[in-house]
Amino acid sequence: MTDPVLCIESLQKNYGGIRVTDEVSLEILPGEMHAIIGPNGAGKTTLINQISGITPTDAGRIVFYGQDITRLSIHARASLGIARSFQITSVLPGFSALENVALAVQARATTHYRFFEPAASDQSLNDPAYAVLADVGLSERADVRASHLSHGEKRVLELAMALAAEPKLLLLDEPMAGAGHEETERLIATLSRIKGRFPIILVEHDMNAVFALADRISVLIYGRILASGPPNVLRADPDVIKAYLGEGNE
Repeated sequence: MTDPVLCIESLQKNYGGIRVTDEVSLEILPGEMHAIIGPNGAGKTTLINQISGITPTDAGRIVFYGQDITRLSIHARASLGIARSFQITSVLPGFSALENVALAVQARATTHYRFFEPAASDQSLNDPAYAVLADVGLSERADVRASHLSHGEKRVLELAMALAAEPKLLLLDEPMAGAGHEETERLIATLSRIKGRFPIILVEHDMNAVFALADRISVLIYGRILASGPPNVLRADPDVIKAYLGEGNE
């Protein structure tokens, strides 16, 4: 049996008297795309934040490649290979697409950004950055300022920045948010190309994207895992249909 890359054991997070993640336990396998779905307020982003280290955990344990990372900082987790994207695009609008990715390459190689040195003029940063842009289909937009990219292109650029970190685990928080149909199809195609290189946890509301991409799905309701399994199993699960998917997704 393949050992999991990430083990989440009885994870909890409380805000006042509200338990946002409640005894969440999951295992993420090598190379799999594992989707986390559920209604707004289910605790999906909080769970991603706990894994990445943005949000401290009140109880439970997170083990990454056999190492307990529950109390490690964001930067320590990033140095171990955990990369993430956010619901809201976090690119630098005044920098070109290439410069954004070059800075991400630089961050991987150093402990700080050298903002006063033009990162994209350094071929040791420029070359791998361009290769990542080509990988996600943005090479023709390399010299375009990020503020001039479409919303969907910005989401792809953010993915490129995460890939530049050479992740061992990639956390994607609603990458399709705000994207139109064509942009969503492009993002699905891009994620399909990189799928399998490393494990990916995908938080997403777009069910077409989820069922097109996920190897396994976990349904989070009121901070608890209702069900986990392959897409075809969960699509037919009456409890999942009733709680989240609805009759239209049977």
